Amino acid sequence: MGPLLTIITITYNAGRLLQNTLESVEKAASKAPGLVFEHLIVDGASADHTLEIAESFTGRLPLRIRSEPDKGLYDAMNKGLQQASGSYVWFLNAGDEVGDDQVFAKLGPALRSDADIYYSDAVFFTSDGTILGLRSQVTPHELPSEISWRDMAMGMKICHQAFIVKRSLAPVFETDNLSADLDWEIVAMKNAGSIRFLDFALCRYLLGGVSTQKHRKSLTDRWRVLQRHFGFFTTVLNHIRMTIRGGAFLLRKGKYW
Repeated sequence: MGPLLTIITITYNAGRLLQNTLESVEKAASKAPGLVFEHLIVDGASADHTLEIAESFTGRLPLRIRSEPDKGLYDAMNKGLQQASGSYVWFLNAGDEVGDDQVFAKLGPALRSDADIYYSDAVFFTSDGTILGLRSQVTPHELPSEISWRDMAMGMKICHQAFIVKRSLAPVFETDNLSADLDWEIVAMKNAGSIRFLDFALCRYLLGGVSTQKHRKSLTDRWRVLQRHFGFFTTVLNHIRMTIRGGAFLLRKGKYW
């Protein structure tokens, strides 16, 4: 019998980030010895000490490491899906962390309820360790406790690192789309028969990923994804709503995060 869960971590020259990610998994695993999982490191042929750090955990975690050139983040994520053997898959990238050391102890029993998708809120934090708060509180994206793919019409309500899906339902990622994670979640939710909210934060999300660094292309790609799933006129209307919502949030909070 294979593992219940596959955690997939994508790395490329991520030596300064990976240690914290793997230590957070190790701490959570120590509190839930009954949770059978595997952890895949999919590396893009790093030239720094990423692989040395990963290999130092091979005796401490059920870790498998693959390192070879890839065509970018989403190509690497597709490789992770191809290698995964767990019933569920969870992407937790270098720099991101398990929410706290009790997450696995709570997650194991939850996964055995056999929902197709599990999701939660995410804790945002910065590279200096500053905790900004829950994503649903520090961004305009409120997170409902019941959700369907139609609720994604105004953008990504669920942080990708707080989204666990049955491997059999997981689609492939578009490799040239910086909003491929949004599309991936929508398609997975369309495939799902049951979606369950978890009342604890699965992850701590490190701000500053690829979509943040290439913000304009990310927005253009998001438009393409939303238009594909919801139609042109609905997407135009929802972008007007998003602009109003974002302005109101900024006036109320004074900042996004």
